Amino acid sequence: MKSIIVDLLSKALSDALPQSEIVRLIEVPPSDDMGDFAFPCFPLSRTLKKNPKQIADQLCESLVLPPEIQEVKAVSGYLNFYVNKRILTENVLKAAFEESYGKQQREKSIVVEFASPNTNKPLHLGHLRNMSLGDSVSRILQFGGNRVTRTSINNDRGVHICKSMLAYSEFANGATPESTGKKSDHFVGNYYVLFSKKAAEDESWNERAQEMLRLWESGDEATLALWKTMNGWALGGFRETYTLFGIKFDKEYYESNIYKSGKEIVQDGLSSGIFTLRSDGAVIVNLESEKLGEKVLLRPDGTSVYIVQDLFLAVLKNQEYKYDQSIYVVGNEQDYHFAVLIAIFKKLGNPISERMKHLSYGMVELPEGRMKSREGTVVDADDLIHETARLAAEELKERYTLSEEESAERSLKIALSAIKYQLLKIDITKNMLFDPKKAISFEGDTGPYLMYSYARAASILRKADAPKTFTIPEISHQEVRIIKKIGVFPDVVNTALDKLSPSLIANYAFELSQLFNEFYHASKVIGSEMQDFRLQIVKAFKTVLKKCLWMLSINEIEEM
Repeated sequence: MKSIIVDLLSKALSDALPQSEIVRLIEVPPSDDMGDFAFPCFPLSRTLKKNPKQIADQLCESLVLPPEIQEVKAVSGYLNFYVNKRILTENVLKAAFEESYGKQQREKSIVVEFASPNTNKPLHLGHLRNMSLGDSVSRILQFGGNRVTRTSINNDRGVHICKSMLAYSEFANGATPESTGKKSDHFVGNYYVLFSKKAAEDESWNERAQEMLRLWESGDEATLALWKTMNGWALGGFRETYTLFGIKFDKEYYESNIYKSGKEIVQDGLSSGIFTLRSDGAVIVNLESEKLGEKVLLRPDGTSVYIVQDLFLAVLKNQEYKYDQSIYVVGNEQDYHFAVLIAIFKKLGNPISERMKHLSYGMVELPEGRMKSREGTVVDADDLIHETARLAAEELKERYTLSEEESAERSLKIALSAIKYQLLKIDITKNMLFDPKKAISFEGDTGPYLMYSYARAASILRKADAPKTFTIPEISHQEVRIIKKIGVFPDVVNTALDKLSPSLIANYAFELSQLFNEFYHASKVIGSEMQDFRLQIVKAFKTVLKKCLWMLSINEIEEM
Protein backbone atom coordinates (compact mmCIF):
# COMPACT_ATOMS: atom_id res chain seq x y z
CA MET A 1 0.00 0.00 0.00
CA LYS A 2 2.83 2.38 0.79
CA SER A 3 4.21 2.00 -2.74
CA ILE A 4 0.81 2.99 -4.17
CA ILE A 5 0.80 6.14 -2.05
CA VAL A 6 4.39 6.89 -3.11
CA ASP A 7 3.43 6.61 -6.79
CA LEU A 8 0.38 8.80 -6.22
CA LEU A 9 2.36 11.56 -4.54
CA SER A 10 5.29 11.26 -6.95
CA LYS A 11 3.03 12.13 -9.88
CA ALA A 12 1.46 15.05 -8.03
CA LEU A 13 4.79 16.41 -6.74
CA SER A 14 7.14 15.51 -9.60
CA ASP A 15 8.56 19.05 -9.78
CA ALA A 16 8.69 19.69 -6.06
CA LEU A 17 10.08 16.61 -4.32
CA PRO A 18 12.11 13.55 -5.45
CA GLN A 19 10.53 10.13 -4.94
CA SER A 20 13.24 9.07 -2.49
CA GLU A 21 12.28 11.96 -0.22
CA ILE A 22 8.60 11.08 -0.46
CA VAL A 23 9.43 7.52 0.61
CA ARG A 24 11.40 8.86 3.57
CA LEU A 25 8.66 11.24 4.70
CA ILE A 26 5.68 8.88 4.64
CA GLU A 27 4.95 7.67 8.15
CA VAL A 28 2.54 5.47 10.07
CA PRO A 29 0.39 7.64 12.39
CA PRO A 30 0.39 6.86 16.13
CA SER A 31 -3.40 6.38 16.10
CA ASP A 32 -5.63 4.48 13.67
CA ASP A 33 -8.04 7.43 13.73
CA MET A 34 -5.39 9.47 11.94
CA GLY A 35 -5.25 7.09 8.98
CA ASP A 36 -3.06 4.21 7.92
CA PHE A 37 -0.32 6.37 6.40
CA ALA A 38 0.45 10.06 6.69
CA PHE A 39 2.45 12.50 4.58
CA PRO A 40 3.69 15.78 6.14
CA CYS A 41 3.53 18.76 3.77
CA PHE A 42 5.86 20.99 5.80
CA PRO A 43 9.00 20.23 3.70
CA LEU A 44 7.14 21.58 0.62
CA SER A 45 6.50 25.04 2.05
CA ARG A 46 9.71 26.65 0.83
CA THR A 47 9.53 25.14 -2.66
CA LEU A 48 5.83 25.82 -3.26
CA LYS A 49 5.81 29.06 -1.24
CA LYS A 50 2.62 28.11 0.60
CA ASN A 51 1.88 27.07 4.14
CA PRO A 52 1.56 23.32 4.86
CA LYS A 53 -2.20 23.51 5.44
CA GLN A 54 -2.80 25.07 2.01
CA ILE A 55 -0.58 22.45 0.34
CA ALA A 56 -2.35 19.58 2.12
CA ASP A 57 -5.80 20.97 1.24
CA GLN A 58 -4.93 21.40 -2.44
CA LEU A 59 -3.33 17.95 -2.73
CA CYS A 60 -6.33 16.39 -1.02
CA GLU A 61 -8.66 17.91 -3.61
CA SER A 62 -6.50 17.08 -6.64
CA LEU A 63 -5.51 13.47 -5.94
CA VAL A 64 -7.39 10.83 -7.95
CA LEU A 65 -7.55 7.86 -5.61
CA PRO A 66 -7.07 4.28 -6.84
CA PRO A 67 -9.31 1.50 -5.44
CA GLU A 68 -6.67 0.59 -2.84
CA ILE A 69 -7.05 3.99 -1.14
CA GLN A 70 -10.45 4.48 0.43
CA GLU A 71 -10.08 8.09 1.55
CA VAL A 72 -7.59 10.91 2.06
CA LYS A 73 -8.00 13.76 4.55
CA ALA A 74 -6.06 17.00 5.00
CA VAL A 75 -5.44 17.67 8.70
CA SER A 76 -3.12 20.36 10.07
CA GLY A 77 -0.64 20.20 7.21
CA TYR A 78 -0.75 16.41 6.91
CA LEU A 79 -2.33 14.18 4.30
CA ASN A 80 -3.86 11.20 6.08
CA PHE A 81 -4.47 8.16 3.87
CA TYR A 82 -7.08 5.52 4.73
CA VAL A 83 -6.58 2.30 2.81
CA ASN A 84 -9.26 -0.12 1.64
CA LYS A 85 -9.06 -2.75 4.38
CA ARG A 86 -10.41 -5.58 2.25
CA ILE A 87 -7.89 -4.99 -0.55
CA LEU A 88 -5.13 -4.47 2.04
CA THR A 89 -5.96 -7.79 3.68
CA GLU A 90 -6.08 -9.65 0.39
CA ASN A 91 -2.75 -8.21 -0.76
CA VAL A 92 -0.95 -8.77 2.55
CA LEU A 93 -2.14 -12.34 3.05
CA LYS A 94 -1.20 -13.20 -0.51
CA ALA A 95 2.28 -11.66 -0.27
CA ALA A 96 3.17 -12.86 3.24
CA PHE A 97 3.31 -16.52 2.22
CA GLU A 98 5.78 -15.94 -0.60
CA GLU A 99 9.35 -17.00 0.13
CA SER A 100 10.59 -13.66 -1.21
CA TYR A 101 8.36 -11.55 1.05
CA GLY A 102 10.45 -8.75 2.55
CA LYS A 103 13.60 -9.79 0.71
CA GLN A 104 15.57 -7.60 -1.68
CA GLN A 105 18.20 -8.25 -4.30
CA ARG A 106 20.97 -5.79 -3.53
CA GLU A 107 23.61 -8.31 -4.66
CA LYS A 108 26.67 -6.68 -3.12
CA SER A 109 29.76 -8.38 -1.76
CA ILE A 110 30.04 -7.42 1.91
CA VAL A 111 32.65 -8.46 4.46
CA VAL A 112 31.60 -8.24 8.12
CA GLU A 113 34.32 -8.42 10.77
CA PHE A 114 33.27 -9.13 14.35
CA ALA A 115 34.23 -10.98 17.55
CA SER A 116 38.03 -10.50 17.07
CA PRO A 117 39.03 -11.53 20.62
CA ASN A 118 42.32 -11.38 22.47
CA THR A 119 43.65 -14.85 23.29
CA ASN A 120 44.45 -14.05 26.92
CA LYS A 121 40.98 -14.41 28.44
CA PRO A 122 37.60 -16.05 27.76
CA LEU A 123 34.81 -14.38 25.84
CA HIS A 124 32.55 -12.27 28.04
CA LEU A 125 29.23 -10.41 27.95
CA GLY A 126 30.73 -7.61 25.87
CA HIS A 127 31.76 -10.17 23.26
CA LEU A 128 28.21 -11.54 23.26
CA ARG A 129 26.83 -8.14 22.28
CA ASN A 130 29.49 -7.88 19.58
CA MET A 131 28.73 -11.37 18.25
CA SER A 132 24.97 -10.85 18.43
CA LEU A 133 25.28 -7.62 16.45
CA GLY A 134 27.80 -9.02 13.97
CA ASP A 135 25.77 -12.14 13.22
CA SER A 136 22.44 -10.30 13.07
CA VAL A 137 23.81 -7.60 10.75
CA SER A 138 25.25 -10.36 8.54
CA ARG A 139 21.87 -12.09 8.39
CA ILE A 140 19.98 -8.87 7.65
CA LEU A 141 22.41 -8.19 4.80
CA GLN A 142 21.94 -11.75 3.52
CA PHE A 143 18.16 -11.35 3.72
CA GLY A 144 18.66 -8.28 1.52
CA GLY A 145 20.23 -10.43 -1.19
CA ASN A 146 23.89 -9.62 -0.48
CA ARG A 147 26.84 -12.02 -0.53
CA VAL A 148 28.15 -11.83 3.03
CA THR A 149 31.50 -13.05 4.32
CA ARG A 150 31.93 -13.27 8.10
CA THR A 151 35.48 -12.71 9.34
CA SER A 152 37.31 -12.38 12.64
CA ILE A 153 40.85 -11.29 13.50
CA ASN A 154 42.30 -13.19 16.47
CA ASN A 155 44.59 -10.87 18.43
CA ASP A 156 46.94 -13.63 19.43
CA ARG A 157 50.20 -11.79 20.10
CA GLY A 158 51.45 -8.82 22.10
CA VAL A 159 52.24 -7.97 25.68
CA HIS A 160 48.71 -8.76 26.92
CA ILE A 161 49.18 -12.35 25.70
CA CYS A 162 52.57 -12.52 27.39
CA LYS A 163 51.01 -11.51 30.71
CA SER A 164 48.96 -14.71 30.80
CA MET A 165 51.99 -16.70 29.64
CA LEU A 166 54.27 -15.25 32.33
CA ALA A 167 51.81 -15.95 35.15
CA TYR A 168 51.33 -19.50 33.85
CA SER A 169 55.07 -20.15 33.64
CA GLU A 170 55.50 -18.94 37.24
CA PHE A 171 52.53 -20.54 38.99
CA ALA A 172 50.97 -23.37 36.93
CA ASN A 173 53.38 -26.16 37.89
CA GLY A 174 52.45 -27.99 34.70
CA ALA A 175 48.69 -27.73 35.21
CA THR A 176 46.46 -28.01 32.14
CA PRO A 177 42.77 -27.47 31.45
CA GLU A 178 42.36 -31.25 31.46
CA SER A 179 44.11 -31.72 34.82
CA THR A 180 42.06 -28.96 36.46
CA GLY A 181 38.74 -29.74 34.76
CA LYS A 182 38.39 -26.13 33.57
CA LYS A 183 37.30 -24.95 30.14
CA SER A 184 40.49 -24.12 28.26
CA ASP A 185 39.96 -20.40 27.63
CA HIS A 186 38.81 -19.88 31.23
CA PHE A 187 41.95 -21.65 32.33
CA VAL A 188 44.09 -19.16 30.35
CA GLY A 189 42.07 -16.20 31.59
CA ASN A 190 42.68 -17.08 35.23
CA TYR A 191 46.39 -16.47 34.68
CA TYR A 192 45.71 -13.08 33.12
CA VAL A 193 43.81 -12.07 36.27
CA LEU A 194 46.62 -13.49 38.41
CA PHE A 195 49.21 -11.49 36.49
CA SER A 196 47.21 -8.28 37.04
CA LYS A 197 47.11 -8.90 40.78
CA LYS A 198 50.87 -9.51 40.90
CA ALA A 199 51.63 -6.45 38.74
CA ALA A 200 49.51 -4.28 41.05
CA GLU A 201 51.77 -5.37 43.92
CA ASP A 202 55.06 -5.24 42.02
CA GLU A 203 55.58 -3.12 38.85
CA SER A 204 58.54 -5.27 37.75
CA TRP A 205 56.03 -7.83 36.47
CA ASN A 206 55.17 -5.46 33.62
CA GLU A 207 58.80 -5.26 32.54
CA ARG A 208 59.08 -9.05 32.72
CA ALA A 209 56.06 -9.31 30.39
CA GLN A 210 57.78 -6.92 27.96
CA GLU A 211 60.91 -9.07 28.10
CA MET A 212 58.82 -12.16 27.28
CA LEU A 213 57.42 -10.31 24.27
CA ARG A 214 60.97 -9.52 23.13
CA LEU A 215 61.83 -13.23 23.46
CA TRP A 216 58.73 -14.12 21.42
CA GLU A 217 59.61 -11.66 18.68
CA SER A 218 63.20 -12.96 18.56
CA GLY A 219 61.89 -16.50 18.00
CA ASP A 220 62.90 -18.03 21.35
CA GLU A 221 61.85 -21.68 21.09
CA ALA A 222 60.63 -22.16 24.66
CA THR A 223 58.58 -18.94 24.56
CA LEU A 224 57.04 -19.86 21.19
CA ALA A 225 56.19 -23.34 22.44
CA LEU A 226 54.37 -21.96 25.48
CA TRP A 227 52.62 -19.38 23.27
CA LYS A 228 51.37 -22.06 20.86
CA THR A 229 50.09 -24.21 23.72
CA MET A 230 48.22 -21.41 25.50
CA ASN A 231 46.89 -19.95 22.25
CA GLY A 232 45.59 -23.37 21.34
CA TRP A 233 43.76 -23.54 24.66
CA ALA A 234 42.27 -20.09 24.24
CA LEU A 235 41.17 -20.58 20.62
CA GLY A 236 39.77 -24.03 21.35
CA GLY A 237 37.66 -22.56 24.14
CA PHE A 238 36.46 -19.71 21.91
CA ARG A 239 35.25 -22.15 19.29
CA GLU A 240 33.27 -24.08 21.86
CA THR A 241 31.55 -20.81 22.84
CA TYR A 242 30.94 -19.88 19.19
CA THR A 243 29.24 -23.23 18.63
CA LEU A 244 27.17 -22.87 21.82
CA PHE A 245 26.08 -19.37 20.77
CA GLY A 246 25.42 -20.36 17.15
CA ILE A 247 28.22 -18.29 15.60
CA LYS A 248 30.52 -19.27 12.74
CA PHE A 249 33.02 -17.48 10.52
CA ASP A 250 33.94 -17.93 6.88
CA LYS A 251 37.51 -16.80 7.52
CA GLU A 252 39.59 -16.20 10.61
CA TYR A 253 42.78 -14.13 10.51
CA TYR A 254 45.59 -14.15 13.07
CA GLU A 255 47.53 -11.12 14.22
CA SER A 256 50.66 -13.25 14.60
CA ASN A 257 50.61 -13.96 10.86
CA ILE A 258 50.18 -10.39 9.67
CA TYR A 259 51.46 -8.03 12.39
CA LYS A 260 54.63 -7.27 10.42
CA SER A 261 52.69 -6.73 7.21
CA GLY A 262 51.57 -3.30 6.16
CA LYS A 263 55.01 -1.69 6.36
CA GLU A 264 55.13 -1.56 2.57
CA ILE A 265 51.97 0.54 2.58
CA VAL A 266 53.64 2.91 5.03
CA GLN A 267 56.86 3.06 2.99
CA ASP A 268 54.89 3.85 -0.18
CA GLY A 269 53.12 6.65 1.66
CA LEU A 270 56.44 7.94 2.94
CA SER A 271 57.99 7.85 -0.54
CA SER A 272 55.07 9.76 -2.03
CA GLY A 273 55.22 12.42 0.69
CA ILE A 274 51.85 11.54 2.21
CA PHE A 275 53.52 10.34 5.41
CA THR A 276 56.36 12.14 7.20
CA LEU A 277 59.61 11.03 8.81
CA ARG A 278 59.77 12.73 12.19
CA SER A 279 63.04 13.97 13.68
CA ASP A 280 63.20 11.03 16.10
CA GLY A 281 62.88 8.53 13.23
CA ALA A 282 59.18 7.76 13.64
CA VAL A 283 56.92 7.73 10.55
CA ILE A 284 53.73 9.71 11.09
CA VAL A 285 50.64 10.81 9.21
CA ASN A 286 49.35 14.32 9.78
CA LEU A 287 45.57 14.30 10.12
CA GLU A 288 45.17 17.76 11.63
CA SER A 289 42.91 18.89 8.78
CA GLU A 290 40.64 15.92 9.53
CA LYS A 291 40.72 16.92 13.23
CA LEU A 292 42.34 13.60 14.10
CA GLY A 293 45.75 14.95 15.10
CA GLU A 294 49.04 13.23 14.37
CA LYS A 295 49.25 9.44 14.23
CA VAL A 296 52.47 7.45 14.58
CA LEU A 297 52.63 4.50 12.13
CA LEU A 298 56.21 3.29 12.65
CA ARG A 299 58.01 3.83 15.94
CA PRO A 300 61.56 5.26 15.99
CA ASP A 301 62.89 1.67 16.25
CA GLY A 302 61.07 0.76 13.01
CA THR A 303 58.36 -1.40 14.60
CA SER A 304 54.79 -0.82 13.49
CA VAL A 305 51.78 0.13 15.61
CA TYR A 306 48.53 -1.85 15.49
CA ILE A 307 46.82 0.29 12.85
CA VAL A 308 49.45 -0.68 10.26
CA GLN A 309 48.25 -4.28 10.57
CA ASP A 310 44.68 -3.07 9.94
CA LEU A 311 45.86 -1.21 6.84
CA PHE A 312 47.25 -4.46 5.47
CA LEU A 313 44.22 -6.52 6.49
CA ALA A 314 41.81 -4.11 4.77
CA VAL A 315 43.77 -4.44 1.54
CA LEU A 316 44.09 -8.23 1.93
CA LYS A 317 40.34 -8.69 2.44
CA ASN A 318 39.67 -6.55 -0.61
CA GLN A 319 42.04 -8.72 -2.67
CA GLU A 320 40.36 -11.90 -1.42
CA TYR A 321 36.72 -10.83 -1.63
CA LYS A 322 36.65 -7.71 -3.86
CA TYR A 323 34.14 -6.24 -1.45
CA ASP A 324 31.61 -3.51 -2.13
CA GLN A 325 31.63 -2.80 1.59
CA SER A 326 33.76 -3.82 4.55
CA ILE A 327 32.00 -3.48 7.91
CA TYR A 328 33.83 -3.50 11.24
CA VAL A 329 31.57 -4.32 14.20
CA VAL A 330 33.62 -2.82 17.01
CA GLY A 331 32.69 -0.94 20.19
CA ASN A 332 32.64 2.85 20.35
CA GLU A 333 35.87 2.96 22.35
CA GLN A 334 37.58 2.40 18.98
CA ASP A 335 35.86 5.28 17.15
CA TYR A 336 39.14 7.20 16.82
CA HIS A 337 41.05 4.16 15.54
CA PHE A 338 38.65 3.54 12.66
CA ALA A 339 38.29 7.23 11.83
CA VAL A 340 42.09 7.32 11.44
CA LEU A 341 42.17 4.06 9.45
CA ILE A 342 39.66 5.35 6.90
CA ALA A 343 41.31 8.80 6.79
CA ILE A 344 44.70 7.21 5.97
CA PHE A 345 43.27 5.35 2.98
CA LYS A 346 41.67 8.61 1.79
CA LYS A 347 45.04 10.33 2.00
CA LEU A 348 46.60 7.46 0.08
CA GLY A 349 43.93 7.87 -2.59
CA ASN A 350 42.81 4.28 -2.12
CA PRO A 351 39.12 3.93 -3.12
CA ILE A 352 38.44 1.30 -0.44
CA SER A 353 38.18 4.22 2.00
CA GLU A 354 34.70 4.84 0.58
CA ARG A 355 33.73 1.20 1.14
CA MET A 356 34.86 0.85 4.76
CA LYS A 357 32.42 1.36 7.60
CA HIS A 358 32.93 1.20 11.35
CA LEU A 359 29.65 -0.03 12.85
CA SER A 360 30.20 1.49 16.27
CA TYR A 361 28.13 0.23 19.18
CA GLY A 362 27.66 1.17 22.82
CA MET A 363 29.03 -0.70 25.79
CA VAL A 364 27.05 -3.23 27.80
CA GLU A 365 27.02 -3.02 31.57
CA LEU A 366 25.53 -5.02 34.43
CA PRO A 367 23.33 -3.70 37.23
CA GLU A 368 26.49 -3.87 39.36
CA GLY A 369 28.42 -1.60 36.97
CA ARG A 370 31.12 -1.85 34.33
CA MET A 371 33.08 -5.08 33.79
CA LYS A 372 36.88 -5.20 34.02
CA SER A 373 38.79 -8.18 32.66
CA ARG A 374 42.00 -7.61 34.54
CA GLU A 375 40.14 -7.46 37.85
CA GLY A 376 38.18 -10.62 37.07
CA THR A 377 34.82 -8.81 37.32
CA VAL A 378 33.59 -9.72 33.85
CA VAL A 379 30.64 -12.01 33.21
CA ASP A 380 32.04 -14.88 31.18
CA ALA A 381 29.95 -15.71 28.12
CA ASP A 382 29.73 -19.43 28.92
CA ASP A 383 28.68 -18.80 32.52
CA LEU A 384 25.99 -16.35 31.42
CA ILE A 385 24.58 -18.74 28.80
CA HIS A 386 24.48 -21.68 31.21
CA GLU A 387 23.00 -19.62 34.06
CA THR A 388 20.32 -18.17 31.77
CA ALA A 389 19.55 -21.69 30.54
CA ARG A 390 19.15 -22.79 34.17
CA LEU A 391 16.66 -19.96 34.79
CA ALA A 392 14.79 -20.95 31.63
CA ALA A 393 14.67 -24.58 32.75
CA GLU A 394 13.12 -23.51 36.06
CA GLU A 395 10.48 -21.50 34.19
CA LEU A 396 9.72 -24.44 31.88
CA LYS A 397 9.41 -26.81 34.82
CA GLU A 398 6.66 -24.65 36.32
CA ARG A 399 4.71 -24.53 33.05
CA TYR A 400 5.26 -27.87 31.29
CA THR A 401 6.08 -31.52 31.88
CA LEU A 402 9.16 -32.31 29.82
CA SER A 403 11.81 -34.99 29.72
CA GLU A 404 15.28 -34.01 30.89
CA GLU A 405 16.56 -34.02 27.30
CA GLU A 406 13.66 -31.92 25.99
CA SER A 407 14.02 -29.47 28.87
CA ALA A 408 17.77 -29.04 28.23
CA GLU A 409 17.28 -28.46 24.50
CA ARG A 410 14.43 -26.00 24.90
CA SER A 411 15.95 -24.13 27.83
CA LEU A 412 19.15 -23.51 25.84
CA LYS A 413 17.17 -22.15 22.87
CA ILE A 414 15.12 -19.96 25.18
CA ALA A 415 18.26 -18.76 26.98
CA LEU A 416 19.92 -17.81 23.70
CA SER A 417 16.76 -16.01 22.59
CA ALA A 418 16.75 -14.09 25.88
CA ILE A 419 20.39 -13.05 25.62
CA LYS A 420 20.43 -12.21 21.92
CA TYR A 421 17.15 -10.30 21.93
CA GLN A 422 18.15 -8.28 24.99
CA LEU A 423 21.47 -7.37 23.35
CA LEU A 424 19.87 -6.53 19.99
CA LYS A 425 16.69 -4.66 20.91
CA ILE A 426 18.60 -1.57 22.12
CA ASP A 427 19.72 0.90 19.45
CA ILE A 428 23.22 -0.11 18.38
CA THR A 429 24.73 3.29 19.24
CA LYS A 430 23.53 3.30 22.85
CA ASN A 431 25.14 1.91 25.97
CA MET A 432 22.91 -0.66 27.60
CA LEU A 433 22.23 -2.40 30.89
CA PHE A 434 21.91 -6.19 30.79
CA ASP A 435 19.83 -7.91 33.46
CA PRO A 436 19.67 -11.72 32.96
CA LYS A 437 16.63 -12.16 35.22
CA LYS A 438 14.56 -9.65 33.25
CA ALA A 439 15.79 -11.03 29.93
CA ILE A 440 14.50 -14.53 30.64
CA SER A 441 10.91 -13.44 31.41
CA PHE A 442 8.20 -15.07 29.28
CA GLU A 443 6.23 -11.81 29.41
CA GLY A 444 7.03 -8.34 28.16
CA ASP A 445 9.70 -7.15 25.76
CA THR A 446 11.89 -10.27 25.78
CA GLY A 447 13.18 -13.02 23.53
CA PRO A 448 11.20 -15.76 25.32
CA TYR A 449 8.01 -13.74 24.71
CA LEU A 450 8.72 -13.90 20.97
CA MET A 451 9.40 -17.65 21.24
CA TYR A 452 6.19 -18.16 23.20
CA SER A 453 4.17 -16.19 20.61
CA TYR A 454 5.64 -18.23 17.77
CA ALA A 455 4.93 -21.50 19.60
CA ARG A 456 1.34 -20.39 20.24
CA ALA A 457 0.82 -19.76 16.51
CA ALA A 458 2.42 -23.12 15.69
CA SER A 459 0.11 -24.85 18.16
CA ILE A 460 -2.99 -23.33 16.55
CA LEU A 461 -1.87 -24.41 13.10
CA ARG A 462 -1.15 -27.95 14.30
CA LYS A 463 -4.73 -28.23 15.43
CA ALA A 464 -6.17 -26.91 12.16
CA ASP A 465 -4.29 -26.33 8.90
CA ALA A 466 -4.89 -23.02 7.15
CA PRO A 467 -6.86 -23.75 3.94
CA LYS A 468 -5.61 -22.55 0.57
CA THR A 469 -8.83 -20.66 -0.18
CA PHE A 470 -10.79 -18.44 2.18
CA THR A 471 -13.32 -15.62 2.21
CA ILE A 472 -12.50 -12.21 3.67
CA PRO A 473 -15.30 -11.25 6.06
CA GLU A 474 -16.00 -7.99 7.86
CA ILE A 475 -12.63 -7.33 9.46
CA SER A 476 -12.30 -6.50 13.17
CA HIS A 477 -10.09 -3.80 14.66
CA GLN A 478 -7.57 -6.34 16.02
CA GLU A 479 -7.42 -8.12 12.67
CA VAL A 480 -6.78 -4.90 10.77
CA ARG A 481 -3.99 -3.90 13.14
CA ILE A 482 -2.03 -7.14 12.79
CA ILE A 483 -2.58 -7.25 9.02
CA LYS A 484 -1.25 -3.70 8.72
CA LYS A 485 1.75 -4.67 10.82
CA ILE A 486 2.51 -7.69 8.65
CA GLY A 487 2.14 -5.42 5.62
CA VAL A 488 4.93 -3.04 6.70
CA PHE A 489 7.48 -5.86 7.16
CA PRO A 490 9.25 -5.13 3.82
CA ASP A 491 9.64 -1.45 4.80
CA VAL A 492 11.11 -2.41 8.18
CA VAL A 493 13.61 -4.73 6.49
CA ASN A 494 14.54 -2.04 3.99
CA THR A 495 15.22 0.50 6.75
CA ALA A 496 17.15 -2.05 8.82
CA LEU A 497 19.31 -2.76 5.77
CA ASP A 498 20.00 0.92 5.17
CA LYS A 499 20.80 1.61 8.82
CA LEU A 500 22.40 -1.78 9.63
CA SER A 501 20.09 -1.84 12.64
CA PRO A 502 19.03 -5.14 14.25
CA SER A 503 17.03 -3.20 16.85
CA LEU A 504 14.50 -2.26 14.14
CA ILE A 505 13.86 -5.95 13.42
CA ALA A 506 13.77 -6.79 17.15
CA ASN A 507 11.31 -4.04 18.02
CA TYR A 508 9.13 -4.87 15.02
CA ALA A 509 9.05 -8.54 16.05
CA PHE A 510 7.95 -7.59 19.57
CA GLU A 511 5.22 -5.22 18.35
CA LEU A 512 4.02 -7.84 15.87
CA SER A 513 3.88 -10.45 18.63
CA GLN A 514 1.95 -8.08 20.87
CA LEU A 515 -0.65 -7.52 18.15
CA PHE A 516 -0.89 -11.26 17.52
CA ASN A 517 -1.58 -11.99 21.18
CA GLU A 518 -4.18 -9.20 21.32
CA PHE A 519 -5.83 -10.69 18.23
CA TYR A 520 -5.70 -14.19 19.74
CA HIS A 521 -7.35 -13.09 22.99
CA ALA A 522 -10.02 -11.00 21.22
CA SER A 523 -10.84 -13.39 18.37
CA LYS A 524 -11.68 -17.06 18.60
CA VAL A 525 -9.85 -18.89 15.82
CA ILE A 526 -10.61 -22.62 15.82
CA GLY A 527 -14.32 -23.33 15.80
CA SER A 528 -15.36 -19.80 14.87
CA GLU A 529 -17.39 -18.89 11.80
CA MET A 530 -14.30 -17.12 10.47
CA GLN A 531 -11.87 -19.96 11.21
CA ASP A 532 -10.46 -20.22 7.68
CA PHE A 533 -9.76 -16.50 7.46
CA ARG A 534 -8.28 -16.21 10.95
CA LEU A 535 -6.04 -19.21 10.37
CA GLN A 536 -4.55 -17.26 7.45
CA ILE A 537 -3.69 -14.42 9.83
CA VAL A 538 -2.06 -16.88 12.24
CA LYS A 539 -0.07 -18.46 9.42
CA ALA A 540 1.02 -15.06 8.05
CA PHE A 541 2.12 -13.96 11.53
CA LYS A 542 4.11 -17.17 12.07
CA THR A 543 5.75 -16.87 8.63
CA VAL A 544 6.89 -13.28 9.14
CA LEU A 545 7.97 -13.75 12.77
CA LYS A 546 10.11 -16.72 11.71
CA LYS A 547 11.95 -14.46 9.25
CA CYS A 548 12.47 -11.89 12.01
CA LEU A 549 13.81 -14.50 14.40
CA TRP A 550 16.19 -15.77 11.73
CA MET A 551 17.56 -12.25 11.21
CA LEU A 552 18.05 -12.00 14.99
CA SER A 553 19.89 -15.36 14.97
CA ILE A 554 17.19 -16.89 17.20
CA ASN A 555 16.10 -20.49 16.66
CA GLU A 556 12.34 -20.74 17.02
CA ILE A 557 10.55 -23.45 19.01
CA GLU A 558 7.43 -25.09 17.60
CA GLU A 559 6.28 -26.09 21.06
CA MET A 560 7.20 -24.50 24.39
